[in-house]
Amino acid sequence: CMTFLIVFACTVVAVFLMKPAIKKAPAAWYVAATVLMALYVSGLQGWLPLPVPVRSTLFLLLQKGFLAVALFAVVMFIGAFPRDGRPRKHLMAIRAELSIIACILVCGHIVVYCLSYVPLVLEAGIINPFVAVGLAVAAAITVLLIVLGVTSFGSVKVRMSKQAWVKVQKWAYVFFSLTYAHVLAMLLPSALGGGTAAVQSVAAYTVVFGVYAVLRVARALRESEGAVSKVSAHRF
Repeated sequence: CMTFLIVFACTVVAVFLMKPAIKKAPAAWYVAATVLMALYVSGLQGWLPLPVPVRSTLFLLLQKGFLAVALFAVVMFIGAFPRDGRPRKHLMAIRAELSIIACILVCGHIVVYCLSYVPLVLEAGIINPFVAVGLAVAAAITVLLIVLGVTSFGSVKVRMSKQAWVKVQKWAYVFFSLTYAHVLAMLLPSALGGGTAAVQSVAAYTVVFGVYAVLRVARALRESEGAVSKVSAHRF
C-alpha cells in the first residue's frame, strides 16, 4: 500500500520542521516516543483501554513499524547525501537523536510481535520458509538495534574511541539492509499469493530502499573519484 510512502514523506517534512526542537530537548522526544510505544503495546494487548481514534492512529504508525522505519530511512539518507549538501548539513546535527527515537518506537513493534505473532507461528508447527527467514533476520536486527541504539547516545559515544565508535556505527548499513530483507520475507508470501496490499507494500519499500542504495553508491563513487584526483594532483 501507499501508506508507508505517505508516512515517510510526512516524517521527512516533520523532521525538517522540528529539527530545532529535537536538538534543543532530545530527552523530551525520547520520553514522547517511549509513551507512544507503551500506549501502543498496552492498547493492543488490552491492558489499557484507548479511544478508537488513538488506537487506530497508533496501530497505523507502529503496528508494521512504518514510523520507525521511516525515521531509520531518514537517518540513512542523511548519510547518503553529499557532505556539502544543505539537507545533510541541516539534519546531521540530529542524526543520532532521530536514530534513538526510531529505536524506541520499533521496540513496540518487536514486543507486540513477540507476544502475539511469534507464539502463533511456533504453535502452528509448520513455518513458511519466508516467515522463518523473516524471524531469523528479525533476531539479528534486534541485536544490531540494541548495539546501534546504545552507542548513539552521546554519553556512550564519549566513552569510546573515535575509531571504535565509527566501526560500530558502520553496522548501520547491515542493519538497514536486513530491515529491507525482513520486510520482503514477511510480505512475499502474501505478495506471491496475489495479495494486492502486499505487492504494493513491497513496491513502496523497494522504492525507498532502492533510492537510498543509488544515492549511497553515487556518493561513494564521487568520494572515490575525488580521492584519486587529489592523489594525482599531489603527484604532479
